[in-house]
Amino acid sequence: MRLLLHLATGLLAAGVGSSAAANPFPDADLANGRKIHFESKCAACHEEKTGRDAGFIYLRDERKVKSIFDLRRYVSLCNSELRLGLFPEDERDVAAFVNQQWYKFTQ
Repeated sequence: MRLLLHLATGLLAAGVGSSAAANPFPDADLANGRKIHFESKCAACHEEKTGRDAGFIYLRDERKVKSIFDLRRYVSLCNSELRLGLFPEDERDVAAFVNQQWYKFTQ
């Protein structure tokens, strides 16, 4: 029990469980993610696929993205499928923007 208490105290002191842990994209550039989302036709493609506004694809009941892992995977998939030529940090920025705007995942 004493070991568990020390471990928990150590983790809290190290910042685990803090607000930094609540942001899955701490180094992301949200402005860049927003710019790419709209200029690379992400929003237009989603509107075309659903016949609704761009945000609908993220909020629909049958959405495929249910975690940060899924979100990163789908952003990467779109980048590859559409041959956007985004760098990994651009993919991160887009995922961070989409997460901030619609998904609100914390981990």
